Amino acid sequence: QGEVILNRSRLTRCLHGLVAIAVVHQLSVSLLMQAPEEGEVESGLGGLLFEFHETVGLVTFGIILAYWLWSLMRRGETSLGQLVPWFSAPGLAALGDDLREHWHSLRRRQGPKYQPAGPLASAVHGLGLLAVTMMTLTGTLWWLTESPAGLSSTLAEGAKEVHELFAPLVWTYLIGHAAIGVWHSLRGHRAIQTMFQCRRGAVPVAEERETP
Repeated sequence: QGEVILNRSRLTRCLHGLVAIAVVHQLSVSLLMQAPEEGEVESGLGGLLFEFHETVGLVTFGIILAYWLWSLMRRGETSLGQLVPWFSAPGLAALGDDLREHWHSLRRRQGPKYQPAGPLASAVHGLGLLAVTMMTLTGTLWWLTESPAGLSSTLAEGAKEVHELFAPLVWTYLIGHAAIGVWHSLRGHRAIQTMFQCRRGAVPVAEERETP
Protein backbone atom coordinates (compact mmCIF):
# COMPACT_ATOMS: atom_id res chain seq x y z
CA GLN A 1 0.00 0.00 0.00
CA GLY A 2 1.07 3.57 -0.66
CA GLU A 3 0.59 6.66 1.43
CA VAL A 4 -0.98 10.04 0.81
CA ILE A 5 0.68 12.70 2.93
CA LEU A 6 -1.67 15.38 4.18
CA ASN A 7 0.42 18.45 4.92
CA ARG A 8 -2.10 20.43 6.92
CA SER A 9 -1.03 22.78 9.67
CA ARG A 10 -2.56 22.78 13.13
CA LEU A 11 -4.28 26.09 12.42
CA THR A 12 -5.84 24.76 9.20
CA ARG A 13 -7.24 21.70 10.97
CA CYS A 14 -8.55 23.65 13.94
CA LEU A 15 -10.23 26.27 11.73
CA HIS A 16 -11.75 23.49 9.63
CA GLY A 17 -13.02 21.79 12.80
CA LEU A 18 -14.50 25.04 14.12
CA VAL A 19 -16.28 25.67 10.83
CA ALA A 20 -17.68 22.12 10.81
CA ILE A 21 -18.92 22.37 14.41
CA ALA A 22 -20.45 25.80 13.81
CA VAL A 23 -22.24 24.70 10.63
CA VAL A 24 -23.66 21.56 12.25
CA HIS A 25 -24.80 23.62 15.24
CA GLN A 26 -26.44 26.34 13.14
CA LEU A 27 -28.28 23.92 10.87
CA SER A 28 -29.46 21.82 13.83
CA VAL A 29 -30.70 24.85 15.78
CA SER A 30 -32.49 26.16 12.68
CA LEU A 31 -34.82 23.13 12.85
CA LEU A 32 -36.10 24.13 16.31
CA MET A 33 -35.80 27.92 16.51
CA GLN A 34 -38.64 30.35 15.87
CA ALA A 35 -37.93 33.74 14.31
CA PRO A 36 -40.06 36.52 15.85
CA GLU A 37 -42.55 38.43 13.75
CA GLU A 38 -41.61 41.94 12.66
CA GLY A 39 -41.76 44.34 15.59
CA GLU A 40 -41.88 41.54 18.18
CA VAL A 41 -39.17 40.20 20.49
CA GLU A 42 -37.96 36.64 20.91
CA SER A 43 -39.97 34.57 23.39
CA GLY A 44 -40.08 30.95 24.51
CA LEU A 45 -37.60 28.22 23.63
CA GLY A 46 -37.90 28.89 19.89
CA GLY A 47 -37.11 32.56 20.38
CA LEU A 48 -34.20 31.80 22.70
CA LEU A 49 -32.73 29.40 20.16
CA PHE A 50 -33.16 32.03 17.42
CA GLU A 51 -31.22 34.55 19.51
CA PHE A 52 -28.53 31.91 20.15
CA HIS A 53 -28.46 31.18 16.41
CA GLU A 54 -27.82 34.87 15.71
CA THR A 55 -24.96 35.07 18.24
CA VAL A 56 -23.24 31.91 17.03
CA GLY A 57 -23.78 33.06 13.44
CA LEU A 58 -21.79 36.24 14.09
CA VAL A 59 -18.97 34.18 15.62
CA THR A 60 -19.09 31.80 12.64
CA PHE A 61 -18.76 34.74 10.25
CA GLY A 62 -15.52 35.68 12.01
CA ILE A 63 -14.24 32.09 11.80
CA ILE A 64 -15.03 31.93 8.07
CA LEU A 65 -13.20 35.21 7.45
CA ALA A 66 -10.20 33.87 9.37
CA TYR A 67 -10.27 30.69 7.26
CA TRP A 68 -10.25 32.63 3.97
CA LEU A 69 -7.49 34.94 5.24
CA TRP A 70 -5.39 31.95 6.31
CA SER A 71 -5.97 30.33 2.89
CA LEU A 72 -4.34 33.41 1.35
CA MET A 73 -1.36 33.36 3.72
CA ARG A 74 -0.51 29.68 4.20
CA ARG A 75 2.16 27.86 2.19
CA GLY A 76 2.58 24.19 1.33
CA GLU A 77 -1.13 23.42 1.73
CA THR A 78 -4.26 23.68 -0.41
CA SER A 79 -4.06 27.13 -1.95
CA LEU A 80 -6.84 29.64 -2.50
CA GLY A 81 -6.49 29.00 -6.25
CA GLN A 82 -7.23 25.30 -5.68
CA LEU A 83 -10.29 26.11 -3.57
CA VAL A 84 -11.56 28.59 -6.17
CA PRO A 85 -10.16 27.46 -9.55
CA TRP A 86 -12.93 29.02 -11.65
CA PHE A 87 -10.94 32.07 -12.76
CA SER A 88 -7.66 30.32 -13.65
CA ALA A 89 -6.94 28.48 -16.88
CA PRO A 90 -4.43 26.07 -15.21
CA GLY A 91 -6.88 25.51 -12.34
CA LEU A 92 -9.74 24.71 -14.72
CA ALA A 93 -7.48 22.40 -16.76
CA ALA A 94 -6.43 20.48 -13.64
CA LEU A 95 -10.06 20.25 -12.53
CA GLY A 96 -11.08 18.96 -15.96
CA ASP A 97 -8.36 16.30 -15.89
CA ASP A 98 -9.44 15.19 -12.42
CA LEU A 99 -13.09 15.02 -13.47
CA ARG A 100 -12.17 12.83 -16.45
CA GLU A 101 -10.12 10.57 -14.19
CA HIS A 102 -13.08 10.20 -11.82
CA TRP A 103 -15.40 9.48 -14.76
CA HIS A 104 -13.10 6.79 -16.16
CA SER A 105 -12.84 5.19 -12.69
CA LEU A 106 -16.62 5.09 -12.41
CA ARG A 107 -16.92 3.56 -15.88
CA ARG A 108 -14.51 0.83 -14.80
CA ARG A 109 -16.66 0.38 -11.68
CA GLN A 110 -13.79 1.38 -9.45
CA GLY A 111 -13.78 3.89 -6.67
CA PRO A 112 -11.96 7.11 -7.53
CA LYS A 113 -8.35 7.34 -6.42
CA TYR A 114 -8.10 8.88 -2.97
CA GLN A 115 -6.92 12.45 -3.40
CA PRO A 116 -7.83 14.49 -0.29
CA ALA A 117 -6.18 17.59 -1.79
CA GLY A 118 -6.89 16.81 -5.47
CA PRO A 119 -8.36 19.41 -7.84
CA LEU A 120 -11.94 18.09 -7.64
CA ALA A 121 -11.92 17.58 -3.87
CA SER A 122 -10.44 21.04 -3.34
CA ALA A 123 -12.91 22.72 -5.70
CA VAL A 124 -15.89 21.03 -4.01
CA HIS A 125 -14.49 22.04 -0.64
CA GLY A 126 -14.23 25.60 -1.93
CA LEU A 127 -17.85 25.56 -3.11
CA GLY A 128 -18.94 24.43 0.34
CA LEU A 129 -16.94 27.24 1.94
CA LEU A 130 -18.49 29.75 -0.47
CA ALA A 131 -21.99 28.55 0.40
CA VAL A 132 -21.27 28.80 4.13
CA THR A 133 -19.70 32.23 3.57
CA MET A 134 -22.87 33.43 1.85
CA MET A 135 -24.96 32.06 4.73
CA THR A 136 -22.89 33.83 7.39
CA LEU A 137 -22.54 37.03 5.35
CA THR A 138 -26.26 37.38 4.66
CA GLY A 139 -27.09 36.34 8.22
CA THR A 140 -24.81 39.06 9.58
CA LEU A 141 -26.26 41.61 7.15
CA TRP A 142 -29.79 40.57 8.14
CA TRP A 143 -28.89 41.00 11.83
CA LEU A 144 -27.37 44.44 11.22
CA THR A 145 -30.27 45.78 9.17
CA GLU A 146 -32.97 44.33 11.43
CA SER A 147 -31.51 46.01 14.52
CA PRO A 148 -33.07 49.22 15.94
CA ALA A 149 -30.41 51.18 14.06
CA GLY A 150 -30.99 49.14 10.91
CA LEU A 151 -29.92 50.55 7.57
CA SER A 152 -32.82 49.44 5.41
CA SER A 153 -35.77 47.09 5.79
CA THR A 154 -35.48 46.30 2.06
CA LEU A 155 -31.87 45.30 2.49
CA ALA A 156 -32.79 43.17 5.50
CA GLU A 157 -35.51 41.38 3.53
CA GLY A 158 -33.13 40.71 0.65
CA ALA A 159 -30.46 39.36 3.02
CA LYS A 160 -33.05 37.13 4.68
CA GLU A 161 -34.21 35.67 1.35
CA VAL A 162 -30.66 34.91 0.18
CA HIS A 163 -29.84 33.46 3.61
CA GLU A 164 -32.79 31.09 3.39
CA LEU A 165 -32.01 30.26 -0.25
CA PHE A 166 -28.53 28.99 0.61
CA ALA A 167 -29.68 26.88 3.58
CA PRO A 168 -30.65 23.82 1.44
CA LEU A 169 -27.32 24.07 -0.42
CA VAL A 170 -25.37 23.97 2.84
CA TRP A 171 -27.51 21.05 4.06
CA THR A 172 -26.74 19.19 0.82
CA TYR A 173 -23.03 19.91 1.08
CA LEU A 174 -22.88 18.88 4.74
CA ILE A 175 -24.66 15.56 4.16
CA GLY A 176 -22.62 14.80 1.03
CA HIS A 177 -19.35 15.78 2.69
CA ALA A 178 -20.07 13.56 5.71
CA ALA A 179 -21.19 10.65 3.51
CA ILE A 180 -18.00 10.78 1.43
CA GLY A 181 -15.91 10.96 4.60
CA VAL A 182 -17.61 7.84 5.98
CA TRP A 183 -17.23 6.08 2.61
CA HIS A 184 -13.48 6.78 2.55
CA SER A 185 -13.14 5.63 6.15
CA LEU A 186 -14.84 2.33 5.28
CA ARG A 187 -12.27 1.90 2.50
CA GLY A 188 -9.41 2.25 4.98
CA HIS A 189 -8.62 5.96 4.62
CA ARG A 190 -8.31 8.05 7.77
CA ALA A 191 -10.45 10.79 6.26
CA ILE A 192 -12.54 11.61 9.32
CA GLN A 193 -9.71 11.19 11.84
CA THR A 194 -7.39 13.61 10.06
CA MET A 195 -10.21 16.08 9.39
CA PHE A 196 -10.60 16.91 13.08
CA GLN A 197 -7.03 16.33 14.23
CA CYS A 198 -5.37 19.46 15.56
CA ARG A 199 -1.86 18.20 16.22
CA ARG A 200 1.10 19.61 14.34
CA GLY A 201 2.74 18.08 11.27
CA ALA A 202 1.97 16.06 8.19
CA VAL A 203 -0.24 13.01 8.55
CA PRO A 204 0.19 9.83 6.46
CA VAL A 205 -3.09 8.37 5.22
CA ALA A 206 -3.12 4.82 3.87
CA GLU A 207 -4.21 4.48 0.27
CA GLU A 208 -5.35 1.19 -1.23
CA ARG A 209 -3.87 -0.03 -4.48
CA GLU A 210 -5.99 0.33 -7.56
CA THR A 211 -7.73 -2.78 -8.74
CA PRO A 212 -6.17 -3.96 -12.03
